[in-house]
Amino acid sequence: MKESAVKKIAVLTSGGDSPGMNAALRAVVRTANYYNIECYGVREGYNGLINADFLKMGARSVKNIINQGGTILKSARSHEFRTKEGRQKAYDNCVKLGIDGLVCIGGDGTFTGAKIFNEEFGIRVIGIPGTIDNDIFGTDNTIGYDTALNTAMEAIDKIRDTATSHNRVFFVEVMGRDAGFIALNSGLATGALDILIPEKKDSMDDLFAKFRKAEKTGKASSIVVVAEGEKLANVYGLAEKTKEIFPDYDIRVAVLGHMQRGGSPSCADRVLASRLGYGAVVGLMEGQNNVMAGMRSNDVVYTPIEEAIKKHNEINKDLMLISEILAI
Repeated sequence: MKESAVKKIAVLTSGGDSPGMNAALRAVVRTANYYNIECYGVREGYNGLINADFLKMGARSVKNIINQGGTILKSARSHEFRTKEGRQKAYDNCVKLGIDGLVCIGGDGTFTGAKIFNEEFGIRVIGIPGTIDNDIFGTDNTIGYDTALNTAMEAIDKIRDTATSHNRVFFVEVMGRDAGFIALNSGLATGALDILIPEKKDSMDDLFAKFRKAEKTGKASSIVVVAEGEKLANVYGLAEKTKEIFPDYDIRVAVLGHMQRGGSPSCADRVLASRLGYGAVVGLMEGQNNVMAGMRSNDVVYTPIEEAIKKHNEINKDLMLISEILAI
C-alpha cells in the first residue's frame, strides 16, 4: 500500500447504541495499530470532540470487547455539535491533537454531523453504519441489525408459548423507528398472523379480515408484529380497535423496547463490524473521504455519505407475500 493519506485518526460512536459497535471499534483500533497510524477514541460521541475527551488507544485498549454489547466509548446525541460554534470547538481540538481522519460509527444522524464537519473544516471522515434499524443505504446490513432481529425473534417465540397456552392474541411491538426490517423478518420467522410496517399501507379492515380468516381455519391464538413507526395506530390503539370488533378475544400487548439494542452481538454482526472497521481505516489511508464503508454482496464498498443519508433500503416485497401465504 502506498503512503497513507492519514497519520493520526480518531474514532467515535454516536447516536443510538447497537450490538457490534465494540467489535467495530476494536477493528478500527487494531487496523490502525497494524499500519502504524495513531488512533484516539472519543468518549460520548461528538460531545467528546467538543470537550476534548480523547483516549489514546492501542491493541490492548480493545481487548475482550468483541463480545460486548453497547459501546465502551459511550454514546450521546450532541446538541452543541449541531451549532457552528460547537463544531468549531471540535475542529480546534482535532487540530491541537493533529487528527487528520475521523471514523464515525452510528446512523444517519451521526453521518449528517460527519458530512457537515468535513464540508466546513476539511478533516477526512468515514462512516460505519451502526444501527439496529437497518435503514442506511449502501450496505446490505447495518451493524446490530442481525443481533436485534434474533433478540426479537427469541422474545416472540416465548410470547407464542403463552399465547398458545391461553388462546390469546398478542400485539407485539418491535423497534426500527421508521423502518420495518425487524418487524418483517422477525414476523416471518415466528409465523405472525400479520405484520404491520410503515413502508406499506395497512388498514384495520385488512387486519380484521385476517382474524376472521384465521378463525375459519381453526386458529385459536395469533401474533401480530407491529413496527414502532407503524402509521395506522400504535400497538395499544390497534389492540383496542381489535377488541371492539372481537370482544371475545383475549388480547395482550407486548412492547419489546430497548432489550433489542442490548446483548452480545451475533457472529454475523461481529464479522460485519470487523470487516467494516478494517475497511474504514483502509479507506481513509487510500484517500476516501465523506463516504460510508458498507457491505454489498459480501464485498466492502464505499458510498457517499450524502447518498447513505438521503436514500433508503427498500423492503423486500417477496418477504411480505411469503409471510402472508405462510401465516394461513
